[in-house]
Amino acid sequence: MSATHGTTGIATWDDGSAGHSFRVVPAAYVFLRREGQVLLQLRQGTGFRDGHWSAAAAGHVEADESVREAAVREAREELGVVVDPADLVPVTTMHRGEPGGPALEQRVDFFFTATRWTGSPQIREQAKVADLRWFPFVALPEPVVPHELVVLRALHDEGRHGTRVPPILTDGF
Repeated sequence: MSATHGTTGIATWDDGSAGHSFRVVPAAYVFLRREGQVLLQLRQGTGFRDGHWSAAAAGHVEADESVREAAVREAREELGVVVDPADLVPVTTMHRGEPGGPALEQRVDFFFTATRWTGSPQIREQAKVADLRWFPFVALPEPVVPHELVVLRALHDEGRHGTRVPPILTDGF
C-alpha cells in the first residue's frame, strides 16, 4: 500500500485494487438522545446541505479507524463530549448514492444513538455549525438533511404498532 497526501496533508491509502470499481465512502453519525429529544446542528460553510439541520456529530471514517472509533471521535471533536464505544447503539446502515453522480457520491452511513456521554455538548466547529439545539422527535425543525430525516422519522416511529428501524436502508437508488 502507498500513502498519498493531498492538500489536506492527511494520508489516504490506496492499493489500486478498486480501480475497476466505484469506491464507497463510509461515515458515522451519532444522534444524542434524551427524554424524547434529539440534538441537532445547523450546518453552515461546509458546501453540503448548508442551512439544513443534521446529526450533531457526524463525519467520515478515517484510514485505519473503525466506524465506532469514528463515531466517538466525531462526538469529541464536534461537541466536546466523550461517548464510551459501549454506549453507542447501532440504529441502521444506509447505502446511498446520487443516481448518475460521481463515484465519490457512493456512501455507506452508519447511524448510532447514545443516551450516555460525559460533558456538555457545545459547538466546537464554529465555521461549520450555526446552531446546536435539542428538538422533540415530534417537532423536528425544517429543513433536515433528507437522508438523515428518514432515520430520524424511523427512530420516532420505532415501537409504534410493532415497527422498528430497518437494519439496512437505501437512498437514491
